[in-house]
Amino acid sequence: MNLHEYQGKSILQKFGVTIQRGLVAYNADEAVDQAKRLSAETGTKWWVIKAQIHAGGRGKGGGVKLAKNIEEVRERSEAIIGMMLKSPQTPPQGKKVHKVLVAEDVYYPGASETKEYYMSVLLDRGSGRNVIVYSTEGGMDIEEVAEHHPDKINKEFVDPRVGLRPFQCNKIATGLGLTGAAKKAMTKFVMDLYKAYEGCDAAMFEINPVLKTSDDKIIAVDAKVRLDGNALYRHPDYAEMRDKTEEDPIEVEAGEAGLNYVKLEGNVGCMVNGAGLAMATMDIIKLSGGEPANFLDVGGTADAARVEKAFRIILKDPTVKAILVNIFGGIVRCDRVAQGIVDAYKNIGDIKVPIIVRLQGTNAIEAKELIDKSGLKVLSAVALQEAADRVKEVLA
Repeated sequence: MNLHEYQGKSILQKFGVTIQRGLVAYNADEAVDQAKRLSAETGTKWWVIKAQIHAGGRGKGGGVKLAKNIEEVRERSEAIIGMMLKSPQTPPQGKKVHKVLVAEDVYYPGASETKEYYMSVLLDRGSGRNVIVYSTEGGMDIEEVAEHHPDKINKEFVDPRVGLRPFQCNKIATGLGLTGAAKKAMTKFVMDLYKAYEGCDAAMFEINPVLKTSDDKIIAVDAKVRLDGNALYRHPDYAEMRDKTEEDPIEVEAGEAGLNYVKLEGNVGCMVNGAGLAMATMDIIKLSGGEPANFLDVGGTADAARVEKAFRIILKDPTVKAILVNIFGGIVRCDRVAQGIVDAYKNIGDIKVPIIVRLQGTNAIEAKELIDKSGLKVLSAVALQEAADRVKEVLA
């Protein structure tokens, strides 16, 4: 589950990380009020107006603006709220901005002595350890740094059984070229950041930039946070931070129906039980010349109602030109899936896209009889390659 910057910062602050403070506003009038309040609380004379969407690169898309007076706070907020912000990390059409973060200016006098760094914490699946990725080249162009200057990207691996040790924090601060008070502050920053990562069961914390101020403070100016959805039952307060308006509405609907669904960019809808079979199904679709339009796992206990719901979800995607149902009946019974297909046809009405069905396993014979007697225009297949060939035929 992705969080907004202000939500990620609120978590960081609970774990002792120093953050760039800010207040959320949903319109220009509220932004002005929040700017005045923030000035009274922090003494800031300038403000940074930052679009709140689930994507990075907001500055490149015009979603981060400096305001040097209250009128500029209003002007910047009016320009950003409601815009379709496009960045390298948004869909081609961009994302609509519904709110902004009015943040304090932390680039105060002595700016020539400030320095921006990059830091993130995530799981390295290859080693089975957490990893802290850090660089002296923080800021908007970190992707270009990683591509053209990989030697400037450093990694510190952390064994989760042992945890992050103080000497590793010291190593990171030294590697960033810090000394004195700034080094001490960075050492604490790294330890607190890692505690936040572990404490909230995060999948990733990315801070870009981490700022060293002119008076040697270390501050999280941004926060891109992704939480592990499977651990949210342990954090009901974090679960309430979910912003469904930032998610694909079809994926939200599927999740509420208990379906594992991910929208892709292809033209063949997939309905499968089991993640491994789903991956194999998508591979075979690509090998047959098609492109998977989604990942959809109906689960091992799918019944007719869930199968019908899955059909409705897939058919909401206008790019779908065919549907491949590939079910291996282990726990799930194939006849129940077949009944769901029949019910979907009857209840949804005129389904114009061709459907290829491969049912193997428990009650597969009964399932085939159900579909054959239904009179539906469904293409059946026994082998996986045969199903792929059917897909190729209908797309030709």
